[in-house]
Amino acid sequence: MSNSVVKKEKTMLEYQIKAQSKAGGKAIVIANKTEISFEASAGRDEALPNPAELLLTALAACILKNVERYAGILHFSYRTAQISIKAQRSDRPPMMQKIDYVLEIDTDIDDRKLQLWHKNIIKFGTISNTLARATELNGMIKKIER
Repeated sequence: MSNSVVKKEKTMLEYQIKAQSKAGGKAIVIANKTEISFEASAGRDEALPNPAELLLTALAACILKNVERYAGILHFSYRTAQISIKAQRSDRPPMMQKIDYVLEIDTDIDDRKLQLWHKNIIKFGTISNTLARATELNGMIKKIER
């Protein structure tokens, strides 16, 4: 009789999107059942988000998703949350050098709990962890003043 150990492998989540562009730079991405238009031209379209802005949008979505997730886990209540993000891009090589954000939450919790919330929001964010390994990611959390 064999005494082998069977390792349980954790199932990795997988994500898939489809995107296409037309000559001139009008592009769409389809994620789940939602179509998002974006700009993929060599120039700059002021109406549509460009790829850099979509990256920052993904970070905002990640952080706001974790606001909700950790509100439940930590039993913190809030009314609204909003985030402002700024990034600095270098040309050589073309990359985001630095990303700064301010996360504002309308909540009644104390500052110690607010900082704990922020720590969990960032520590367990897929996009925030990915970007923190690729660039300088700085942020702060604060209460929305009523």
